[in-house]
Amino acid sequence: MEQLISYVGLDVHKETIAVALAETGKRSEVREHGKIANTSTALKTLAARLGHGGRKLRFCYEAGPCGYGIQRQLTAAGHGCVVVAPSLIPRKPGDRIKTDRRDAINLAKLHRAGELTPVWVPDQAHEAIRDLVRARLAAVRTLRQARQQLSGFLLRHGHHYNRPAWTLMHRRWLAGLRFEHAVHHLVLEDCITAVEAATVRRDRLEAHIEAVLPDWSLAPVVRALQALRGLALVGAATLAAELGDITRFTKPRQLMAYLGLVPSEHSSGGTRRQGGITKAGNGAARRIQALTRRRLRLSCSERGRLRGAAASIMPGFGAAAIGPGISHQWESYGVFSSQRCV
Repeated sequence: MEQLISYVGLDVHKETIAVALAETGKRSEVREHGKIANTSTALKTLAARLGHGGRKLRFCYEAGPCGYGIQRQLTAAGHGCVVVAPSLIPRKPGDRIKTDRRDAINLAKLHRAGELTPVWVPDQAHEAIRDLVRARLAAVRTLRQARQQLSGFLLRHGHHYNRPAWTLMHRRWLAGLRFEHAVHHLVLEDCITAVEAATVRRDRLEAHIEAVLPDWSLAPVVRALQALRGLALVGAATLAAELGDITRFTKPRQLMAYLGLVPSEHSSGGTRRQGGITKAGNGAARRIQALTRRRLRLSCSERGRLRGAAASIMPGFGAAAIGPGISHQWESYGVFSSQRCV
Protein backbone atom coordinates (compact mmCIF):
# COMPACT_ATOMS: atom_id res chain seq x y z
CA MET A 1 0.00 0.00 0.00
CA GLU A 2 1.34 3.40 -1.00
CA GLN A 3 2.19 5.65 1.92
CA LEU A 4 0.19 8.87 2.13
CA ILE A 5 2.19 12.09 1.85
CA SER A 6 1.12 15.50 3.14
CA TYR A 7 2.83 18.55 1.67
CA VAL A 8 2.90 21.31 4.26
CA GLY A 9 3.43 24.93 3.29
CA LEU A 10 4.69 27.26 6.01
CA ASP A 11 4.52 31.04 5.72
CA VAL A 12 6.99 31.96 8.44
CA HIS A 13 7.02 35.23 10.34
CA LYS A 14 8.68 36.43 13.50
CA GLU A 15 5.73 35.64 15.78
CA THR A 16 3.48 33.28 13.81
CA ILE A 17 3.53 30.61 11.11
CA ALA A 18 0.63 30.16 8.67
CA VAL A 19 0.15 26.48 7.77
CA ALA A 20 -1.52 24.90 4.71
CA LEU A 21 -1.83 21.23 3.66
CA ALA A 22 -1.85 19.56 0.26
CA GLU A 23 -2.51 15.83 0.16
CA THR A 24 -1.06 13.40 -2.37
CA GLY A 25 -2.72 13.71 -5.77
CA LYS A 26 -2.96 16.77 -7.95
CA ARG A 27 -6.75 16.89 -7.71
CA SER A 28 -6.80 16.84 -3.94
CA GLU A 29 -7.92 20.06 -2.33
CA VAL A 30 -5.39 22.31 -0.65
CA ARG A 31 -6.71 23.43 2.70
CA GLU A 32 -5.69 25.90 5.33
CA HIS A 33 -4.67 24.44 8.67
CA GLY A 34 -4.43 27.69 10.63
CA LYS A 35 -1.71 29.60 12.43
CA ILE A 36 0.70 28.51 15.11
CA ALA A 37 3.25 30.35 17.20
CA ASN A 38 6.78 30.48 15.82
CA THR A 39 8.28 28.37 18.61
CA SER A 40 9.99 24.99 18.63
CA THR A 41 7.30 23.56 20.94
CA ALA A 42 4.42 24.62 18.68
CA LEU A 43 6.25 23.28 15.64
CA LYS A 44 6.86 19.93 17.34
CA THR A 45 3.18 19.68 18.28
CA LEU A 46 2.15 20.50 14.70
CA ALA A 47 4.40 17.80 13.23
CA ALA A 48 3.08 15.20 15.71
CA ARG A 49 -0.54 16.09 14.90
CA LEU A 50 -0.11 16.07 11.13
CA GLY A 51 1.98 12.91 11.12
CA HIS A 52 -0.53 10.90 13.17
CA GLY A 53 -1.17 7.48 11.69
CA GLY A 54 2.21 7.16 9.99
CA ARG A 55 1.56 9.88 7.40
CA LYS A 56 4.72 11.16 5.74
CA LEU A 57 5.26 14.93 5.96
CA ARG A 58 7.15 17.16 3.58
CA PHE A 59 7.50 20.78 4.73
CA CYS A 60 8.59 23.84 2.83
CA TYR A 61 8.99 27.54 3.57
CA GLU A 62 10.64 30.56 2.02
CA ALA A 63 14.18 31.60 2.83
CA GLY A 64 14.11 34.74 4.92
CA PRO A 65 15.30 36.51 8.06
CA CYS A 66 14.11 33.68 10.33
CA GLY A 67 17.00 31.51 9.19
CA TYR A 68 17.25 27.73 9.02
CA GLY A 69 16.19 26.79 12.55
CA ILE A 70 12.84 25.38 11.43
CA GLN A 71 14.47 23.28 8.72
CA ARG A 72 17.02 21.86 11.13
CA GLN A 73 14.37 21.02 13.73
CA LEU A 74 12.07 19.27 11.27
CA THR A 75 14.92 17.41 9.59
CA ALA A 76 16.22 16.18 12.95
CA ALA A 77 12.71 14.88 13.70
CA GLY A 78 12.78 12.77 10.53
CA HIS A 79 10.56 14.92 8.33
CA GLY A 80 11.44 16.28 4.91
CA CYS A 81 11.83 20.04 4.83
CA VAL A 82 13.19 22.33 2.14
CA VAL A 83 13.90 26.05 2.17
CA VAL A 84 12.90 27.56 -1.16
CA ALA A 85 14.20 30.60 -3.01
CA PRO A 86 11.56 33.38 -2.87
CA SER A 87 12.65 34.91 -6.18
CA LEU A 88 12.07 31.61 -8.03
CA ILE A 89 8.52 30.94 -6.78
CA PRO A 90 6.07 31.00 -9.73
CA ARG A 91 3.56 33.84 -9.38
CA LYS A 92 0.58 34.87 -11.47
CA PRO A 93 1.09 38.29 -13.10
CA GLY A 94 -2.47 39.37 -12.34
CA ASP A 95 -2.46 38.34 -8.68
CA ARG A 96 -2.75 41.50 -6.55
CA ILE A 97 -3.85 39.95 -3.26
CA LYS A 98 -1.20 38.73 -0.83
CA THR A 99 -2.01 37.27 2.58
CA ASP A 100 -0.31 34.78 4.88
CA ARG A 101 -3.05 32.25 4.20
CA ARG A 102 -2.68 32.53 0.41
CA ASP A 103 1.10 32.31 0.61
CA ALA A 104 0.96 29.12 2.68
CA ILE A 105 -1.59 27.53 0.34
CA ASN A 106 0.48 28.48 -2.69
CA LEU A 107 3.61 26.98 -1.16
CA ALA A 108 1.87 23.70 -0.34
CA LYS A 109 0.39 23.45 -3.85
CA LEU A 110 3.66 24.22 -5.63
CA HIS A 111 5.62 21.90 -3.36
CA ARG A 112 3.29 19.05 -4.26
CA ALA A 113 3.70 19.86 -7.96
CA GLY A 114 7.51 20.00 -7.67
CA GLU A 115 7.67 23.59 -8.89
CA LEU A 116 9.79 25.00 -6.05
CA THR A 117 13.56 25.53 -6.16
CA PRO A 118 15.27 24.67 -2.85
CA VAL A 119 18.29 26.56 -1.60
CA TRP A 120 21.39 24.98 -0.10
CA VAL A 121 21.18 24.88 3.70
CA PRO A 122 24.57 25.25 5.43
CA ASP A 123 25.45 23.55 8.67
CA GLN A 124 25.79 25.65 11.81
CA ALA A 125 29.58 25.89 11.60
CA HIS A 126 29.47 27.08 7.99
CA GLU A 127 26.67 29.54 8.79
CA ALA A 128 28.78 30.99 11.61
CA ILE A 129 31.72 31.60 9.26
CA ARG A 130 29.40 33.12 6.68
CA ASP A 131 27.92 35.47 9.28
CA LEU A 132 31.46 36.52 10.20
CA VAL A 133 32.52 37.32 6.63
CA ARG A 134 29.23 39.16 6.03
CA ALA A 135 29.86 41.22 9.16
CA ARG A 136 33.21 42.12 7.64
CA LEU A 137 31.52 43.11 4.37
CA ALA A 138 29.11 45.32 6.35
CA ALA A 139 32.11 46.93 8.05
CA VAL A 140 33.70 47.60 4.65
CA ARG A 141 30.49 49.27 3.44
CA THR A 142 30.36 51.40 6.60
CA LEU A 143 33.99 52.43 6.09
CA ARG A 144 33.35 53.35 2.47
CA GLN A 145 30.33 55.47 3.42
CA ALA A 146 32.28 57.23 6.18
CA ARG A 147 35.09 58.04 3.75
CA GLN A 148 32.63 59.34 1.17
CA GLN A 149 30.97 61.59 3.75
CA LEU A 150 34.34 63.00 4.77
CA SER A 151 35.43 63.57 1.16
CA GLY A 152 32.08 65.21 0.34
CA PHE A 153 32.35 67.53 3.32
CA LEU A 154 35.85 68.61 2.34
CA LEU A 155 34.89 69.08 -1.31
CA ARG A 156 31.99 71.37 -0.36
CA HIS A 157 34.46 73.64 1.44
CA GLY A 158 37.07 73.71 -1.31
CA HIS A 159 39.56 71.20 0.09
CA HIS A 160 40.71 68.50 -2.31
CA TYR A 161 43.67 66.16 -1.81
CA ASN A 162 45.24 65.63 -5.23
CA ARG A 163 47.12 62.50 -4.23
CA PRO A 164 46.21 58.93 -3.27
CA ALA A 165 43.94 59.26 -0.24
CA TRP A 166 43.70 57.39 3.07
CA THR A 167 47.43 57.16 3.62
CA LEU A 168 49.54 58.50 6.49
CA MET A 169 50.34 61.62 4.45
CA HIS A 170 46.62 62.12 3.82
CA ARG A 171 45.95 61.83 7.57
CA ARG A 172 48.54 64.52 8.27
CA TRP A 173 46.96 66.72 5.61
CA LEU A 174 43.59 66.35 7.31
CA ALA A 175 45.07 67.34 10.66
CA GLY A 176 46.46 70.55 9.14
CA LEU A 177 43.21 71.80 7.59
CA ARG A 178 41.83 75.15 8.76
CA PHE A 179 38.28 76.52 8.48
CA GLU A 180 36.81 79.93 9.10
CA HIS A 181 34.17 78.63 11.51
CA ALA A 182 34.99 76.51 14.53
CA VAL A 183 31.89 74.38 13.96
CA HIS A 184 33.43 72.99 10.79
CA HIS A 185 36.35 71.65 12.84
CA LEU A 186 33.85 69.76 14.99
CA VAL A 187 32.31 68.21 11.87
CA LEU A 188 35.76 67.31 10.54
CA GLU A 189 36.77 65.64 13.81
CA ASP A 190 33.53 63.68 13.88
CA CYS A 191 34.02 62.45 10.30
CA ILE A 192 37.63 61.45 11.03
CA THR A 193 36.52 59.61 14.16
CA ALA A 194 33.86 57.72 12.14
CA VAL A 195 36.46 56.69 9.55
CA GLU A 196 38.93 55.52 12.20
CA ALA A 197 36.26 53.56 14.09
CA ALA A 198 35.11 51.85 10.89
CA THR A 199 38.73 51.02 10.02
CA VAL A 200 39.34 49.47 13.43
CA ARG A 201 36.14 47.43 13.12
CA ARG A 202 37.13 46.11 9.68
CA ASP A 203 40.64 45.19 10.80
CA ARG A 204 39.30 43.46 13.91
CA LEU A 205 36.89 41.32 11.90
CA GLU A 206 39.60 40.42 9.39
CA ALA A 207 41.80 39.29 12.28
CA HIS A 208 38.94 37.14 13.59
CA ILE A 209 38.52 35.57 10.14
CA GLU A 210 42.20 34.69 9.95
CA ALA A 211 42.06 33.21 13.46
CA VAL A 212 39.09 30.87 12.90
CA LEU A 213 39.98 29.69 9.39
CA PRO A 214 42.40 26.87 10.38
CA ASP A 215 39.59 25.05 12.25
CA TRP A 216 37.08 25.38 9.39
CA SER A 217 36.26 22.35 7.26
CA LEU A 218 36.71 24.43 4.07
CA ALA A 219 40.16 25.70 5.03
CA PRO A 220 41.79 23.63 2.19
CA VAL A 221 39.39 25.25 -0.27
CA VAL A 222 40.36 28.70 0.99
CA ARG A 223 44.04 27.87 0.51
CA ALA A 224 43.32 26.64 -3.01
CA LEU A 225 41.34 29.76 -3.92
CA GLN A 226 44.29 31.93 -2.97
CA ALA A 227 46.07 30.55 -6.04
CA LEU A 228 43.69 32.69 -8.11
CA ARG A 229 44.96 36.08 -9.09
CA GLY A 230 43.61 38.90 -6.92
CA LEU A 231 42.34 36.72 -4.06
CA ALA A 232 44.03 37.07 -0.70
CA LEU A 233 43.06 35.22 2.47
CA VAL A 234 39.98 37.27 3.39
CA GLY A 235 38.65 37.36 -0.18
CA ALA A 236 39.11 33.62 -0.59
CA ALA A 237 37.35 32.98 2.73
CA THR A 238 34.45 35.21 1.67
CA LEU A 239 34.09 33.40 -1.66
CA ALA A 240 34.20 29.96 -0.01
CA ALA A 241 31.68 30.98 2.66
CA GLU A 242 29.23 32.38 0.12
CA LEU A 243 29.52 29.49 -2.35
CA GLY A 244 29.39 26.76 0.28
CA ASP A 245 29.38 23.24 -1.11
CA ILE A 246 30.57 23.76 -4.69
CA THR A 247 29.97 20.09 -5.51
CA ARG A 248 26.24 20.78 -5.63
CA PHE A 249 26.83 22.45 -9.02
CA THR A 250 26.95 19.69 -11.60
CA LYS A 251 28.36 21.92 -14.36
CA PRO A 252 30.02 25.35 -14.65
CA ARG A 253 26.91 26.91 -16.17
CA GLN A 254 25.01 26.35 -12.91
CA LEU A 255 27.76 28.05 -10.90
CA MET A 256 27.78 31.02 -13.27
CA ALA A 257 23.99 31.29 -12.98
CA TYR A 258 24.29 31.23 -9.18
CA LEU A 259 26.75 34.12 -9.40
CA GLY A 260 24.59 36.02 -11.87
CA LEU A 261 27.31 36.01 -14.53
CA VAL A 262 25.22 34.59 -17.38
CA PRO A 263 23.97 37.04 -20.04
CA SER A 264 20.39 38.22 -19.97
CA GLU A 265 18.31 37.27 -22.98
CA HIS A 266 15.05 38.36 -24.57
CA SER A 267 14.43 36.24 -27.65
CA SER A 268 11.25 35.62 -29.58
CA GLY A 269 10.72 33.79 -32.86
CA GLY A 270 13.77 34.14 -35.05
CA THR A 271 15.14 37.10 -33.10
CA ARG A 272 17.68 36.59 -30.36
CA ARG A 273 18.73 39.45 -28.10
CA GLN A 274 21.33 39.08 -25.37
CA GLY A 275 22.25 41.80 -22.94
CA GLY A 276 24.45 42.28 -19.93
CA ILE A 277 24.83 39.80 -17.12
CA THR A 278 21.72 39.13 -15.06
CA LYS A 279 23.37 40.01 -11.70
CA ALA A 280 20.98 37.55 -10.07
CA GLY A 281 22.00 35.32 -7.22
CA ASN A 282 24.77 35.94 -4.72
CA GLY A 283 26.09 39.48 -5.12
CA ALA A 284 28.87 39.19 -2.55
CA ALA A 285 30.39 36.13 -4.25
CA ARG A 286 30.03 37.81 -7.66
CA ARG A 287 31.99 40.87 -6.52
CA ILE A 288 34.74 38.74 -5.02
CA GLN A 289 34.92 36.64 -8.18
CA ALA A 290 35.32 39.81 -10.24
CA LEU A 291 38.66 40.45 -8.52
CA THR A 292 40.12 37.41 -10.27
CA ARG A 293 39.33 38.91 -13.69
CA ARG A 294 41.23 42.16 -13.18
CA ARG A 295 44.60 42.31 -14.93
CA LEU A 296 46.51 43.99 -12.11
CA ARG A 297 50.26 44.41 -11.88
CA LEU A 298 51.37 42.03 -9.15
CA SER A 299 53.89 43.02 -6.51
CA CYS A 300 56.71 40.74 -5.43
CA SER A 301 54.81 39.80 -2.26
CA GLU A 302 51.74 38.80 -4.26
CA ARG A 303 53.87 36.71 -6.62
CA GLY A 304 55.29 34.93 -3.60
CA ARG A 305 51.80 34.37 -2.20
CA LEU A 306 50.60 32.87 -5.48
CA ARG A 307 53.65 30.62 -5.64
CA GLY A 308 53.02 29.38 -2.12
CA ALA A 309 49.31 28.79 -2.74
CA ALA A 310 50.02 26.96 -5.99
CA ALA A 311 52.69 24.83 -4.33
CA SER A 312 50.27 23.82 -1.56
CA ILE A 313 47.83 22.57 -4.20
CA MET A 314 50.39 20.90 -6.46
CA PRO A 315 53.69 19.93 -4.74
CA GLY A 316 56.69 20.99 -6.73
CA PHE A 317 54.66 23.57 -8.61
CA GLY A 318 56.63 26.51 -9.92
CA ALA A 319 57.81 28.23 -13.04
CA ALA A 320 60.66 25.75 -13.42
CA ALA A 321 58.59 22.69 -12.48
CA ILE A 322 55.95 23.05 -15.16
CA GLY A 323 56.00 22.93 -18.91
CA PRO A 324 57.21 25.89 -20.97
CA GLY A 325 53.76 26.53 -22.43
CA ILE A 326 52.06 26.74 -19.06
CA SER A 327 54.98 28.70 -17.62
CA HIS A 328 54.65 31.26 -20.43
CA GLN A 329 50.93 31.51 -19.79
CA TRP A 330 51.46 32.19 -16.07
CA GLU A 331 54.14 34.77 -16.89
CA SER A 332 51.71 36.52 -19.26
CA TYR A 333 49.34 36.94 -16.34
CA GLY A 334 52.12 38.37 -14.21
CA VAL A 335 52.27 35.52 -11.74
CA PHE A 336 55.84 34.52 -12.54
CA SER A 337 58.22 37.11 -13.78
CA SER A 338 61.79 36.91 -14.97
CA GLN A 339 62.55 39.97 -12.81
CA ARG A 340 63.96 38.81 -9.50
CA CYS A 341 62.10 39.91 -6.39
CA VAL A 342 64.28 40.72 -3.40
